[in-house]
Amino acid sequence: MEFEFHGSLGVLKQFGAGCEYACMRVNLITQSCAQSSPATWPIPVSLTIRPSCGLPGDYQYSTDMSELLHILRKQTDLPAYMIKQFEGEMRSFSKAKLLGVELSDRILTEIGYFID
Repeated sequence: MEFEFHGSLGVLKQFGAGCEYACMRVNLITQSCAQSSPATWPIPVSLTIRPSCGLPGDYQYSTDMSELLHILRKQTDLPAYMIKQFEGEMRSFSKAKLLGVELSDRILTEIGYFID
């Protein structure tokens, strides 16, 4: 698989297996939406998606911890230990950060970051 980096926007194009798709490197910052007990599931969170290159473009997305963890497990190449650590931070702190995550344009469009 081959990657190509496109300038200061933090956009990567990935080539391989006959397909091509763009990825964007973003920082994910969560904040609990409600005072919920750790036993309450799913835990609602407000997700801020911010380009990791420092350009403006913050996007707020309301979701829950279960959905966010599912996206991270299925749509990123993050190691399991890193996702588990992020989950622990979301459960124990009011804010949790995951920096430099590569998300595909498809996923970002599905959650509303990009508008068609």
